[in-house]
Amino acid sequence: MNFQDHCNRIADDVFEAIRPLRDSGKGAEIVKQGADGTPTKLIDEAAEDIAIEYIRENGLCSKIISEEAGIIEFDGKPGTIYLDPVDGTHNAITGNPFFSISIAYSDGRRVTEGYVQDLVSRETFYSSYGKGAYINGKKVSVSKTESLEKSTLSIYGKKFHPETIVSIGQKIRRMRLFGASSLEICYVGCGRLDGFIDIRQTLRTTDAAAGVLFCTEGGGKVTDISGRTVEFPENVTEGRTLVATNGYIHDKVLEYL
Repeated sequence: MNFQDHCNRIADDVFEAIRPLRDSGKGAEIVKQGADGTPTKLIDEAAEDIAIEYIRENGLCSKIISEEAGIIEFDGKPGTIYLDPVDGTHNAITGNPFFSISIAYSDGRRVTEGYVQDLVSRETFYSSYGKGAYINGKKVSVSKTESLEKSTLSIYGKKFHPETIVSIGQKIRRMRLFGASSLEICYVGCGRLDGFIDIRQTLRTTDAAAGVLFCTEGGGKVTDISGRTVEFPENVTEGRTLVATNGYIHDKVLEYL
């Protein structure tokens, strides 16, 4: 069984586990403080426990970095899995149909496998290093939009400093904000968005690792707001800025930021 098959099984188990928590409203219960420094809700804990147990039992890696549990090490295949069991928790517990599970595998040199599944539509976004980006097995690529005036961007700005995104917000055609970063970065990789911007410095490797691979394999470009390669720390309390685009508008986006 390949990595994608294992991820499909994890996603199936997580989907079934969190459905009653969503339907009953119990998923919003805060159960502990997560490794990322934010409150862990019952829906997050349930999803994470299932995913980690599966990964450990099947020896898919020797280290897991997850949003709630932090770093977990055990005997298994060499390599690291970056896990966000429910990306878009607020959407999940408030009934907004846009949240996902994100799983990425790194061999120690680079992320080589990226998996994101929409836990509502069950669309699966999968990429493997050097082999392209696929949705439900169909190869996809970024949009061909070449001007900001015609572009659609998802933009996350600093809450108390909205002026940081005003200049670019006035230039683009449409702004979107869905609330699940892994899916939104994948949307850039398949052409549904022309770009994704997060300048809050709160985006973690667990949020972005799978989506970044998908975006780049789809022909997109990903950097920080200074145009440099984004280097995520393993410590999930530390975040980074990120700009992911179709590549055609990347330099212009950075200029306006």
